[in-house]
Amino acid sequence: MSAVLDHHAHDDHHDSAPTGWRRWVYATNHKDIGTLYLLFSFTMLMVGGVLALGIRAELFQPGLQIVNPELFNQLTTMHGLIMVFGAIMPGFVGFANWMIPLQIGAPDMAFARMNNFSFWLLIPAALMLAGSFFMPGGAPAAGWTLYAPLTLQMGPSMDAGIFALHIMGASSIMGSINIIVTILNMRAPGMTLLKMPMFCWTWLITAYLLIAVMPVLAGAITMTLTDRHFGTSFFNPAGGGDPVMFQHIFWFFGHPEVYIMILPAFGIISQVIPAFSRKKLFGYVSMVYATSSIAILSFIVWAHHMYTTGMPVTGQLFFMYATMLIAVPTAVKIFNWIATMWQGSMTFETPMLFAVGFIFVFTIGGFTGLIPAMAPIDIQLQDTYYIVAHFHYVLVAGSLFAMFSGYYYWAPKWTGVMYNETRGKIHFWWTMIAFNVTFFPMHFLGLAGMPRRYADYPMQFADFNAVASVGGFFFGFAQVYFFLFIVLPTMRGQGKKAPQRPWNDADGAGAEGLEWELPSPPPFHTFETPPKLNAAANKIIA
Repeated sequence: MSAVLDHHAHDDHHDSAPTGWRRWVYATNHKDIGTLYLLFSFTMLMVGGVLALGIRAELFQPGLQIVNPELFNQLTTMHGLIMVFGAIMPGFVGFANWMIPLQIGAPDMAFARMNNFSFWLLIPAALMLAGSFFMPGGAPAAGWTLYAPLTLQMGPSMDAGIFALHIMGASSIMGSINIIVTILNMRAPGMTLLKMPMFCWTWLITAYLLIAVMPVLAGAITMTLTDRHFGTSFFNPAGGGDPVMFQHIFWFFGHPEVYIMILPAFGIISQVIPAFSRKKLFGYVSMVYATSSIAILSFIVWAHHMYTTGMPVTGQLFFMYATMLIAVPTAVKIFNWIATMWQGSMTFETPMLFAVGFIFVFTIGGFTGLIPAMAPIDIQLQDTYYIVAHFHYVLVAGSLFAMFSGYYYWAPKWTGVMYNETRGKIHFWWTMIAFNVTFFPMHFLGLAGMPRRYADYPMQFADFNAVASVGGFFFGFAQVYFFLFIVLPTMRGQGKKAPQRPWNDADGAGAEGLEWELPSPPPFHTFETPPKLNAAANKIIA
């Protein structure tokens, strides 16, 4: 046994959880708050998904079918904002809340009440964001990047959107402070930083990124707000302002933000692949350095989003080389995952299917990103469906697939119930096929010159758009299936009881780490006495 737990810490009176609505509203337990984050994230995924289906329904064939161009622009803008700030980021914070204390042997997050506050801030922000559709003039329609001068011309919903993003940003910063303090100060005795699970490492680095860049976004949208109402001219050319300055500030936030949404995914995949390969993670230390390198380099590549703004050639060359450079640490990670699987005793349960699917599809997303990194090519591809295809391969096949992998991997531990393996595999194949049917044709649409954010298009783009729209609806229904037939039954306790180590074979090889030393489901309070780690545990966690 890799850790000796003081089981006297789990006396009955410690396990008495509050009941009813008070348990959730006043929640300070990291497990409950993690559950709240995950449920909120899935709800917003569904809301953002409905908006995406509105977009795809309109684009099913040429001509204006269902929505007018103004509403179409509102759908594209709100889909992006809700998915990024409402679905992906809170989803990973949910995983962090659940798993970081369990993986480092901490009794809870460092600031339990602040943890509660940072979650409940999201609810009014999300309501304000989604409710902007019902404001005069409709929702913001400037694109999720909120470029000036469009944002200066929007109705009152733009102000609501700015306020909602401020609140979500405050939530992210508080969550990040909590994660950093928890990881640095509350690890079990004997667990050095380089013996932490990779998921904790990726979140530690992500939290620093969030603290660095969320204030940058706050600054950009506050300047937009003062341009709109207080007579300033930061981005208004009529008063001597510069709309391109907004793009610089936004993308200085926006590019690290892309890595904020993928680094925790790398952490989850780095837990799942070794477990189902029955091997240690290949090159653990190089993974830590690669993650750190990605975080640092993410700050010097922002203007590759801006090649068409009149950037001098010297600037284009710098951002081109920097962008190609950031592919190197990412490639190190993919190499290490494949090396971990090499000659491993692999089994392909649903978490592993999503992890291998992640590597395959994320690699495609990485390669398609190297192509617009070249300034001359990007000038042709800028704002076409090629870019839409690329970032959905990174964010959906990246972040979302990793979250599914993490859910299937840890849910038996969370709920004490095994999900239905057949249904899990149906969900994987349905999702994987529908995803590729939806987004792969968009590469060809973009190469043929179809611009994004247009509600109509000429006849030559009709066939691929029809295929993508059908795939989009199938992809959406797959996630409804996931919730109704996989998540709900396990939440209700329906299914086979999960063993303490559901992924380990008869020889004990498989999932390693402190979370697997606890019963399934873990007690309401865990590690009230820090676990004593022995030499074997150090080897296991490293």
